[in-house]
Amino acid sequence: MKHLFLALAAAATLSASPALASDAALAVDAAASTLQPNKFVWSAATEMVAADPVTVVVSIPQQRAFVYRGDTLVAASSVSTGKEGNDTPIGIYPILQKNEKHFSNLYNSAPMPFMQRLTWDGIALHAGKNPGFPDSHGCVRLPAEFAKRLFSITDLGTTVVVTDQDVYGDRLDRDLLMTDAMRANGAQLAALTR
Repeated sequence: MKHLFLALAAAATLSASPALASDAALAVDAAASTLQPNKFVWSAATEMVAADPVTVVVSIPQQRAFVYRGDTLVAASSVSTGKEGNDTPIGIYPILQKNEKHFSNLYNSAPMPFMQRLTWDGIALHAGKNPGFPDSHGCVRLPAEFAKRLFSITDLGTTVVVTDQDVYGDRLDRDLLMTDAMRANGAQLAALTR
């Protein structure tokens, strides 16, 4: 099986019960810690809270992506971030561009299916080789089916947080976002003053 799919109840039942959404978030959180390379978990609660905004948090040390609807964890995946010398930069990014069938401008037209651009200088989320350790040129590679599903629920401007901290819990940690924003902004300011 390429992924775990948590079908906790029919969508109508889920939308009537916020407690089930919380249970689903706990199940996603528990499954996220044991994901093998190229695996993911996607909760039926993803659709239940469709009115809430999506936030994606990528943990470099864990090699995981966590997807939240509002503050509720609804999906998680293994990832492959940038290898040494091509590190994926930490920070808070809006999705700038989306392209279902993108090819790299920098790396011999390498396929980057379900590309979601985070920076104009080559950092994106996209489907690709996912060995479970840092192996990319700076992008965040996702399992293909996860990349496809994520692509379908995000919009231009959706927030993506890339952190060098571990992420735990079934609720979005707003303090983590602020810490990373300050550290990323500090690094950018330091680079400008050199």
